[in-house]
Amino acid sequence: MSRAPKSLNDAAWEQLFTKYDILNQIDANGRFEISATQIKEFREPRLMAKFDHAINLPKVFSDNQLAILPITRGDYVISHFAAYHKFEDNNTPVTRVSLPTYIQSLDSNNIPSETIALNCAVAAGIVSEFLQDEDLISTVSGRMGSGSFDFDIANAKSNMLCRVQVNNSQIEIDAAYEGVKGLALFEAKRDLSEDFLVRQLYYPFRVWQSRVTKPVRPLFLVYSNGVYRLYEYAFEDANNYSSLVLVSQRNYSIEDTAIEITDIQAVLQKVRLTTEPQVPFPQADSFERVINICELLNEQELSQDDVTDQYAFDARQTTYYTDAARYLGLLKKKKDGTTTIYGLSDTGKRLLTLNYKQRQLAYCALILSHKAFADTLRKYLEDGAMPTTRKIVQIMKQSNLYNVGSDNTFERRSSTIKGWLNWIIELINE
Repeated sequence: MSRAPKSLNDAAWEQLFTKYDILNQIDANGRFEISATQIKEFREPRLMAKFDHAINLPKVFSDNQLAILPITRGDYVISHFAAYHKFEDNNTPVTRVSLPTYIQSLDSNNIPSETIALNCAVAAGIVSEFLQDEDLISTVSGRMGSGSFDFDIANAKSNMLCRVQVNNSQIEIDAAYEGVKGLALFEAKRDLSEDFLVRQLYYPFRVWQSRVTKPVRPLFLVYSNGVYRLYEYAFEDANNYSSLVLVSQRNYSIEDTAIEITDIQAVLQKVRLTTEPQVPFPQADSFERVINICELLNEQELSQDDVTDQYAFDARQTTYYTDAARYLGLLKKKKDGTTTIYGLSDTGKRLLTLNYKQRQLAYCALILSHKAFADTLRKYLEDGAMPTTRKIVQIMKQSNLYNVGSDNTFERRSSTIKGWLNWIIELINE
């Protein structure tokens, strides 16, 4: 499959690699150190050197198994670093919790930022329950210097360890909670992704592991669609960036998540079929990420490039997932000159004000208002198993879909039907 067109970062990094002969320097020396001043010759460093997910890496990096890490406040090192870690499969049930009745300033249906997500998680007792540590106190957070430390990190090509020296790089901690048992350092996100940059946990861990005597516990909190996903990690060797292991993972919700099969059957029975829109049939298998992109656009409209740059998408995925949300009427697209701008539709805005159960069933209704999805779900419920790809394609061909094209395209797009219907079925928690 061909790669999407070059981004501004792709073009700028290609120019830097050419000017400073970076690939040959890495082949000769194992690494290349580059300053913010050098990067700024072509584009702002803040846009050029922060890649929270592997998919956001510029083409010249991904093509050559490279990553970039900060080593001072104004310098970076590029090498074949295995810098990212894939999130483990998340199949744990959702634990229901509630906010104290006296809390009026937090609305569990309105989580506009990572900070509010963390505040809700603390107020509802999620953090103390997960950490099994009472009387937690909010302590260090925000930006600070790293001090000096060395560490080993695996080479993505050879798997050999190489040494990196850090001297007063800038780190940022979203939240820190200290209890009797330890100091918990949180990285919080509202975008769903396949992986994360281990540096976000490792640098803060190294800083505070040298300053306190109690255990330092690196944690990730990912909030989306009413669910708080908590991951606790540990570094088996404090001096080894690549020794990250998962300690515990749990999911929580402050809202009522009880959805039964009768709820889904009622939606399927009552829904009215809609005319297929003049939008490409979805090629976006994860419905959770369709929801997530709507949440991320809830605060402001964003250009296509901004969506790609800010979240865990490449340019092709941005197109696929925004088109999928448009297909359901959740997003709108407009042009500002030559720039494509995305924003929530009135339907999208309304759904995000609903409570968890109402919102999930409203998403189900939007999906099942399209014949191909409704008929496939009926077949699924009749047989007790997902229909074969061949059967789904047959249903699709009877559904007057817009501009699907060849049999191969029908087969590829059938995976979206499977993915979205599996999401619906997984809502059932009898």
